Amino acid sequence: MPQLPVQWQLQSIDPPPEAFVQALRLCVACDSGKYLAQLLWQRGIQQPEQLKGYFHARDYQPTSPFAFGQEMEWAVERLQRARDNAEVVAIWGDFDADGVTATAVLWDGLGQFFTQQKTLFYYIPNRLTESHGLSQVGIDLLHSKGCQLLVTCDTGSTNLTEIEYAQSLGIDVIITDHHTLPSARPPVTAILNPRYLATDHPLAALSGVAVAYKLVEALYSVLPDVPQKPLQELLDLVAIGLIADLVELKGDCRYLAQIGIQQLQRQANPATATRPGVAKLLEFCKRSGDRPTDISFGIGPRINAVSRIQGDAHFCVELLTSQDQHLCSHLAEATELANTRRKALQKEVVQQVTSRLSQLDLSTTSVIVLADEQWQPGVLGLVAGQIAQEYGRPTILLSVEGAGIEDWGLGIGVRPSTPPPLLARGSARSLNNIDLYQLIQGQEHLLHRFGGHPYAAGLSLPLENLPLFTEAINQHLRQLADSTGSGLSLMVDLVVTVKELGKELFQELKWLEPCGMGNPTPKLLIRDCWFEKVWNQKLRDRTGRKVEYIKTEFELWDSSVTKGFPGVWWGHYREDIPTGRCDAVVELDFNTYANESKGIKPHYEVRLIAVRPAETGGLTPAIAPHSNLLDWRGAALAHAPTDLNPLIMTQCPHSWTELQLWFRRAEQAQRPLAIAYPAPTLIPPLDIWQQLVGIAKYLSRTAQTATRQQLLDKLEIGDRALQLGFQTLTQLGFTVTHQEPGFQITWQPAELTSNQNLTEAVEQFLLAVKEDQFRRQYFYQTPVETLRAMVEAKFAIDELIQE
Repeated sequence: MPQLPVQWQLQSIDPPPEAFVQALRLCVACDSGKYLAQLLWQRGIQQPEQLKGYFHARDYQPTSPFAFGQEMEWAVERLQRARDNAEVVAIWGDFDADGVTATAVLWDGLGQFFTQQKTLFYYIPNRLTESHGLSQVGIDLLHSKGCQLLVTCDTGSTNLTEIEYAQSLGIDVIITDHHTLPSARPPVTAILNPRYLATDHPLAALSGVAVAYKLVEALYSVLPDVPQKPLQELLDLVAIGLIADLVELKGDCRYLAQIGIQQLQRQANPATATRPGVAKLLEFCKRSGDRPTDISFGIGPRINAVSRIQGDAHFCVELLTSQDQHLCSHLAEATELANTRRKALQKEVVQQVTSRLSQLDLSTTSVIVLADEQWQPGVLGLVAGQIAQEYGRPTILLSVEGAGIEDWGLGIGVRPSTPPPLLARGSARSLNNIDLYQLIQGQEHLLHRFGGHPYAAGLSLPLENLPLFTEAINQHLRQLADSTGSGLSLMVDLVVTVKELGKELFQELKWLEPCGMGNPTPKLLIRDCWFEKVWNQKLRDRTGRKVEYIKTEFELWDSSVTKGFPGVWWGHYREDIPTGRCDAVVELDFNTYANESKGIKPHYEVRLIAVRPAETGGLTPAIAPHSNLLDWRGAALAHAPTDLNPLIMTQCPHSWTELQLWFRRAEQAQRPLAIAYPAPTLIPPLDIWQQLVGIAKYLSRTAQTATRQQLLDKLEIGDRALQLGFQTLTQLGFTVTHQEPGFQITWQPAELTSNQNLTEAVEQFLLAVKEDQFRRQYFYQTPVETLRAMVEAKFAIDELIQE
C-alpha cells in the first residue's frame, strides 16, 4: 500500500530534575524509574504532588456527580418522581461500545430503582437501518409501551426535532451525552453533557458511559437505602466504554478507568466474577482483564462488531448484564463470530479502497472521499481509520443505499409521495490534529445528517451532492491549511535497545496505564535492528475456519543481544518487513495467551508500529536545542537555557493568526521564538459575563475609557467574544463607542424588548467564551512540533495565495 513520507520525531530528551525522579521512586517503589520519569515529564506531569493521585486511585479525590450543577439535581428529582409514581422509564442507547456499556450501566443502575421489563425498558437503534441518535420510529415504539420518561445515553444532545416530538406525546427527556452541543440548551428536563463544563474540569473528558455512571451515582447518593447491589459493580462496564471510546484519560476519566480495570480483573476469576458474559468475552479473547489493551484489542472490538455485522446491538446489553450463564455463553459465541466476520469484511473493503485509490491523483487530494454500493456500512469507520493512517489524509468512506422512511421523518405506515433519493451514508476518520467535525460541519447545507467528534464522525448525504461535497471539503481543508502537507508525523517517546525489552521495562512503563487519548502507549525506537524468523498466518475463527485477516510474527534483533525478541505486526504480510538493517518503532506488550500442547507460554513481545531501512535518515527532534520554536511552557521555563536569546511569548494565543504573527516577528529579528505562556486560567463563562457587565457599569459611572487590549487581558477572552459581549450589552441599555485611546460605555436603563433575545445573546457570548477557552487550552497542551508544523503550513499556503 503506497504511503506518504512519515517523519519520525523524538520527544524532548531534556532530563527531568533529580528531585522529581526521587519523588517518583518513592511513589511507585521503582528501582530505576528513569524512563517513567522521562515520559511523565514529557506529558506534563511535572509536580511531585501530582504523582500519588496519578498512580494510585485510592489517593485521587473523585468529583461529585453534582458538579454538573442544577442539571444533575433536575435529573435526579425527575427520576425520583418517576419512581414514586411508578412511571415507565425508557433508556435510549447507542450501538457502539460506549453506547452499549452506557445502556448497560443505566439498565443495571436504574434497575435498582425500577422494575426491568415492567417500568424500565431500553432501546438501541439498528446501525444498518437507523442512524445515531433519537428517531420518531423508536419514540413511537417506546410510547406504545407507556413510556413517560426517556433517558438517553451517549446520544441526544442535538436531536431537537425528536425531543419536541417526544414531548408532544407526553414523554419527558433527560439527556446524558458527551457529543456536540446545540447552539442553545435543548428543551429537556435535564441535560448532562461535560461539554458544558470548563475544559480543565475533572469531568470534562467523560465519555457517554461515564456520564451515565455519574447519574446512577447521584441517584445512589440520594436514595442510599434502595439499591441492593453496590455501585462499584458497574465500574467494569465503565472502564470498557471509556477505553473503547478513546476519550482523553485524565481527571476522573483516568480514575474511573483505573478502578474499573480492577473490577474487570474480577471477571476473569470464576470465584469473583459477577458478569458471566464479560467473563466469557475475556476467555474468548484470551485476556485477564488487568490491562487497558484487554479492552481496546479484546472486549471493545467484539462489542462493536455485533452492530457492525448484524446491525442490532440489543443482545450486547443482555450479554453484559445477564446472570444466565448458558445464555451468556451463547451470546458471547455469537459476538466472537461477528468479530471474526468483521475482520474479514474489513480486510476486503481495505483492498477495494486501496484499488480505487491507485486510480486517483493523490497529489491533489487533501481529503479522501469514496463511495460504493457494495461496501458494508458497519466496517467503514474502521477502514476509514486504517486508510487515514496509511495515506496520511482524513478519509470519508460511504455506502450508497436508498433512504428509509425513518431518514425523512415520516411515521410508521406513511409513504412519501415520491421515492426518496439515494443516500450515501458512512463514516469519517481524521488524524494530525485536523478537526474533521468542523470540516464536515462547513458543508452542512449539502448533508442529510451528521455528528461525531474532531477525529471521528458519521454522516449521510444525497448521492447527487457527493461530487460537490468532495470538492468543497477538499478546498476547505486547503484553505484552513490544517494539513502539514508532508504526510504523517510519528512521535517517538524513547530510544531503547532490544536488550532492554522485557519484564523490567514493561513493569516500569505499565505505571502509565491506563493509556489512551492524551496518554498514549509509549512508542519505543530500536535503531539499527533486523528481523529474523519472519512468517505470517491467517487467523482462524472459533470453528477453526481461516479468516482473510493476517498477522506477521518475527524475532527482533540488534547488536545488544544474542537472542531475538518476539514480536507481531497485525494486518501485514511478511513481505511488508524490509530485509537488512532497519529502524523500528514498537510498543512493548505482554501476551497472556498460553497453549501447553504447542509449548506456548505467556510472554513479553513487541507490537510493530512502523519500520524503515536504517539508511533513510535520523530522527527529527521534537524540540531541538536551537529550534525556531522553543517550548518553555509551564515548569519548562525554569529549566530554559540562557544562551539562546529568544523572542519570548508570555501570553497564550487565541488563534493561529496570532501565533503566526509572533513567528513573523521572530523571523524578522532572526531569533528563535519561545512559547513561555502559563496554563490558562479558565474562569466560568457566566462569571466572565458578569464581570463584563460590572466593567461596563464602572466605565459608565466614571466616564473613563478602556482600551481593547485592557478588556481582552482583564476578561481573558478573544476579539470575537468581546464583540459579542458588546452586542449583548446594548440589549441592557448600554451604548459602546470607540474613541481614542479606547472604548467609552454609557448606560441608559431601559425596558427589555425581549427576554428571549437577551437570553440568546448571552448564550452566544458564553459559547464564544467557551470556544476561546478551548483554543487557549489547545495552544497550551498541543505538542510543540504540531504547533510548528501548522504554522509552517500556513506560511506555505499564504505564499501560494500571494503567487
